[in-house]
Amino acid sequence: MRTAIFLLFLLIALGYAARKGGGPERWMAGILLLMLLADQLLHLAVPVRYEAVDIGHFAIDIFGAVATAALALVAHRFWPMAAAVLQLLPLLAHFSRFVNIAMHPAAYMTMQVSASWLLPPLLVLATWRHQQRLRRNGSDPSWQNLLRRSSRREPTR
Repeated sequence: MRTAIFLLFLLIALGYAARKGGGPERWMAGILLLMLLADQLLHLAVPVRYEAVDIGHFAIDIFGAVATAALALVAHRFWPMAAAVLQLLPLLAHFSRFVNIAMHPAAYMTMQVSASWLLPPLLVLATWRHQQRLRRNGSDPSWQNLLRRSSRREPTR
């Protein structure tokens, strides 16, 4: 039942971000959607077992952490940094399992999935804040302007 509730909440957050979000919110929705699809495909091929390191979810979590960290580097928003941290937490679960193979399966599962419950509300809040900035300012820049920033530097002598 909790999986169905999580999936419903995630799909609502993804739909809201895709429809009303700016570039970073839509990219995060795409990252989470890809992770969800990969997870569903993995579950069709391999039963979920937490007795050993879960290589399939480890690969999905690496993708999520790298993609979200890259988003945090280029987005003109603060929230992707928090999302990147939340995506790193499951990696800590996998590394903990590598180090301590005797870890109880329930502890490994909890460490692996608990941070994901915070991503849908974060995405909803980020999308809502984007809409507020649009109403207040008329625009909301999505991406860092890295070229402009590097051109402002003083020349070295």
